Amino acid sequence: MKELILGGIRSGKSRLAEQHALASGLPVVYVATAQVRDEEMRRRVAEHQARRPRSWALVEAGQNLAEVLQREAGAQRCVLVDCLTLWLTQLLCDADEAALRRECDALLEVLPRLPGQIILVTNETNMGIVPMGELSRRYCDEAGRLHQQLGALCERVILTVAGMPLVVKDRGGA
Repeated sequence: MKELILGGIRSGKSRLAEQHALASGLPVVYVATAQVRDEEMRRRVAEHQARRPRSWALVEAGQNLAEVLQREAGAQRCVLVDCLTLWLTQLLCDADEAALRRECDALLEVLPRLPGQIILVTNETNMGIVPMGELSRRYCDEAGRLHQQLGALCERVILTVAGMPLVVKDRGGA
C-alpha cells in the first residue's frame, strides 16, 4: 500500500501519517528529510521526535531518497517519509537541475516496486496565489508536478485540513 498524505502547515498531516503507521501493526521506519539549519527547525524536529514511539527506527535521508526507500522497504515493514517538500526544497537549493530531475525520477520509478506499506507526507502549497519570487514559483511548480505524479502512483491520497482527513483517492489495500 502506497499512501500520500498532503496538507498545509500544521494541518495534522504528520499526526495522521503517524496514526496510520501505528495502525499498520508493522515495524516502522521513519525516514526524516529535514536538515536542521536553525533553532526553529530544531524545535519542529524535537516536537516530531517526542511524538514518535521509541520502537520506530529512524533513518535520515539526504538527496538520495529513492535509494533509502529501496534499502528500508520490506514486505513486513511500514516506511513513513516526512516530508517530501523538505526533501524537494533541499534539492532545489543544493542540487543542480540534473540532480533534481534524477532524484525525482528515481523516486517515481522505485515507488511502485517497493514492498510493504509506504506513507509519504508532503505540504500542499499550491492552493493560494502564485508567489512573486522566482524560486518560490519554481518550488510550487516542482511540488505540484511531483504531487500529481505521486498521487497517480499511490493507492490512497488524503488531504488534511484542520486536522481532519479528506480522502481524495482510495483504491483499497491495507
